[in-house]
Amino acid sequence: MASAAAQRLIARTILSLPAPLLRLMAGGGVVYKGGRTLDPRLQFLAAQARKGPAMETLQPAEARRGETQALAAVGGNLEPGVRWEPLSVPGAEGAIPARLYRPEAQDPGAPLMVWAHMGGGVIGTLDTSHCFCALLARITRAPVLSVDYRLAPEHRFPAGLDDVLAAYRWARDQAASYGAAGVAIGGDSMGGNFAAIVCQELKRAGEPQPRLQLLVYPCTDAASQSASMTTYADAFPLTSGMMAWFMGHYLGPDDDPAGVRLSPLREKDLTGLAPAVIATAGFDPLVDQGEAYAKALNAAGVTVRYRCYDSLSHAFTAFTGAIPAADAACREIAGLVRGLYEG
Repeated sequence: MASAAAQRLIARTILSLPAPLLRLMAGGGVVYKGGRTLDPRLQFLAAQARKGPAMETLQPAEARRGETQALAAVGGNLEPGVRWEPLSVPGAEGAIPARLYRPEAQDPGAPLMVWAHMGGGVIGTLDTSHCFCALLARITRAPVLSVDYRLAPEHRFPAGLDDVLAAYRWARDQAASYGAAGVAIGGDSMGGNFAAIVCQELKRAGEPQPRLQLLVYPCTDAASQSASMTTYADAFPLTSGMMAWFMGHYLGPDDDPAGVRLSPLREKDLTGLAPAVIATAGFDPLVDQGEAYAKALNAAGVTVRYRCYDSLSHAFTAFTGAIPAADAACREIAGLVRGLYEG
């Protein structure tokens, strides 16, 4: 099997081919759905993915190995001017691994962001968001703490959420020791779900809000039946079948997907929550619920910066080495965060 570096080189070489050729190699013309046109590089990757087993046919351990291998081929290079170090932070039931990213040009007025990776609560590691966290740290000029929370089915809901909340509270107490002014919270996909719920949990507990919440293609309604759940049910890399597989492993038999600790969009009172940057992907079953949460926060008087990247798919933060539009989107998102930090 080719090394990760070789796989990355092969992927980048192929994906640098002209768009018409990539579409031809993917076995079709332009992919146009729901008024959006899919990036041809993602169209090619989707065609390749369909040649392998669907995630919902795998055991969690197999799916985790597959994710690690797939993302190694399309991930970006680590940002210059950022150093990182492994940490151990207190989780809900014991210490959990984490990584701290610090930019050389750190702004002492910026907060420490606690970050939760994607993966449906079942897959994903610190490596999943490694490049994006470094990018976020450099552009926002702020430290980022990535948390390796517990995964299901070994640790079902709410274990991962509780870990992220515990890590957030620890980071809030330790922020000054890392040269930061306060703390922020962020995540993508299920990590975005955690970040949104952390803000709501803090409000219910009477604790101060984070400086900012960053939600990237977040799951905000685990019981959603919106139009995008049907329109993009067979999208790459997240399908409706995969979402059912995730929830089947993540939830216990008595858990209610419509409860606010699983579906933050269902919380009726969103007033007073942290300012938000919310980004969605056009070709994503979750796009409607991410947009809906942005609108609901805005209606509640919360400052919101919302972007939908129409040509991109779910998980684009991990595709920056292979999809130029994904890299550009991640840099714009980090810029929006920086803008809110500056007030």
